[in-house]
Amino acid sequence: MAHKQPVSPTNDDIWRVFRIMAEFVEGFETLSKAGPCISIFGSARTPRDDARYMLAEKVAGLAVKNGYGVISGGGGGIMEAANKGAKEANGISIGLNIQLPYEQIPNKYVKTLLNFRYFFSRKVMFLKYTSAVIILPGGFGTMDEMFETLTLIQTHKSTSLPLILMGTSHWKGLIDWIQEHMVATRYILPEDLVAMKLTDDPEEALAIINEFYEKRVEGANFS
Repeated sequence: MAHKQPVSPTNDDIWRVFRIMAEFVEGFETLSKAGPCISIFGSARTPRDDARYMLAEKVAGLAVKNGYGVISGGGGGIMEAANKGAKEANGISIGLNIQLPYEQIPNKYVKTLLNFRYFFSRKVMFLKYTSAVIILPGGFGTMDEMFETLTLIQTHKSTSLPLILMGTSHWKGLIDWIQEHMVATRYILPEDLVAMKLTDDPEEALAIINEFYEKRVEGANFS
């Protein structure tokens, strides 16, 4: 059987490394100055008259009032609602836009825009500079962001942070399945889900986040 010969890097591969580095450098430089932020994820397909759009807008505005900036994917739907809520509350409104074949157009409520060619570098920015993650209903991308956050927390590749699911009727079946199959078979442990909370109340969502950091400060002072 013939063996495949090693493939040498092409000029395009080498330039790709520099493009990736540029995305990281710009992201680190911009977001490191933003202060504490909350990343809000959800579907780009959510219409403006949907209750979940309004929920994202409200929780984003409340986040600003509690001293947080808001990071979204920069596009439409839930992302737009998050940036709108932040901007109208006169807070930091960041959009991490991704270049797609059908081109995601940044929403008009983004104050600080970063454009990404690569999903993986964009996802690093979402989590490196966030104090909490709020997830509303969405598709594959939203699920990817949720499970990546849980995986990083579980494996201690990220510091523990609150992960809040909003739109509880949407998530109930998934949470039941995780408990009945993944926890029951010990593919994951019950403590792997400690960071994950469900609520449809924006006030409760911010209370969970604030309490998490109050306890962390108290623990640090006690030690």
